[in-house]
Amino acid sequence: MEKLREQYEKEIVPALMKKFQYKSIMQVPKLDKIVINIGLGDTKENPKSLENAVNDLTQITGQRPVITKAKKSIAAFKLREGANVGCKVTLRSDKMYDFAYKLFNVALPRVRDFRGVSSDSFDGRGNYSMGIKEQLIFPEIEYDKVDKLRGMDIIFVTTAETDEEAKELLTLLGMPFKA
Repeated sequence: MEKLREQYEKEIVPALMKKFQYKSIMQVPKLDKIVINIGLGDTKENPKSLENAVNDLTQITGQRPVITKAKKSIAAFKLREGANVGCKVTLRSDKMYDFAYKLFNVALPRVRDFRGVSSDSFDGRGNYSMGIKEQLIFPEIEYDKVDKLRGMDIIFVTTAETDEEAKELLTLLGMPFKA
């Protein structure tokens, strides 16, 4: 799995320097972190769902997630300030590259009728976010032990200044964008 980091240093950096005419190697954009978030709406009725989501995220990433709490009370959603609403993991360095490799080469190809991810989900500052509808695409999750299908948000935070630079970086890393 160390392949992606080595590929970045040997192939991707020179390709980006050539394409965008960077003067210094420090200008080349790189992947800063990957944040995976699972939001849960049913923690009040089913407290065990938070525990199951935490276990799923731990298996997928190999890192213990942080439980996220509500910032405000919202009466329409029967939500109190400080209530548990989900969990998230921030991956950096080796675990980040391992997860990216696994996502691009193992998990996404397992999605039914997969034709690539949208290239419209950049935020204008070089970060990319995508959603996954179910956690079953990851090989670590056992189908028989799943209590409920849960989606997740995956955010790729890069040091790129523009969306074009970030898209080129992610494409070279192996992100399967739609043609």
